[in-house]
Amino acid sequence: MAEDRTVALAQMKQAVKNLGSSADNYENEDLMRFLIARSMVPEKAAKMFVQWQSWRALMVPDSGSIPEAEVRDQLDDRKVFLGGLTKEGHPLLIAKGSRHYPPKDRFQFQKFVVYSLDKSVASAYKGGRETGNEKLMVIIDLDQISYRNLDTRALITSFQILQAYYPERLAKCYIVHMPRFFVSIWRMVSYFLDKATLEKVIIVNNEDEKNGFIKQVGEEILPEEYGGKAKLVAIQDSKFEADTE
Repeated sequence: MAEDRTVALAQMKQAVKNLGSSADNYENEDLMRFLIARSMVPEKAAKMFVQWQSWRALMVPDSGSIPEAEVRDQLDDRKVFLGGLTKEGHPLLIAKGSRHYPPKDRFQFQKFVVYSLDKSVASAYKGGRETGNEKLMVIIDLDQISYRNLDTRALITSFQILQAYYPERLAKCYIVHMPRFFVSIWRMVSYFLDKATLEKVIIVNNEDEKNGFIKQVGEEILPEEYGGKAKLVAIQDSKFEADTE
């Protein structure tokens, strides 16, 4: 297995070069995410990786992170929160649908998604350094959501960014407090998700599922309103080791 992995990585790196780019400055664990996402086919993984490089250059400045000033309108809604690490070491990212409103600037919203995902992934770095295999635990909270909060396009965009540019970063996504009127919307969103992503989405509907959800995440880092002991912290207020590196 290890030998197969080594061969696949070498073939992917060569395929990246054939496409006019380079993977020399990336950790093998980082490249493996692309290989796994493309069923260990080096040529397909290389194509995905090069597309990611081009997208990343367009979306994120040379500093390597999106400044909060560029997504201030989204941050001011205080709708995304970052918790600690789950028992498996996954950062906990929480999005409250009742605080989201369809944005006038769709590109800024995309940048906000990237800002949120990047900061969440960075909170799991070991010693302030990326290992490449960090995964996220996500909660989408639809409690008290109303029709003025509905934004199917934003939800689809968020999942598409996660699928295309953050391969193998999602550990689990829990959707809680889903109202009946949202079921048809979720069916529409699901159409745009690939099988691997859909298999990681869990809609919490009953007490047994809620108890399993609490156990999976861990009471110590799960906020009180979800049955845990922690406090909600807006993502812009969250501080961790990588912030001070």
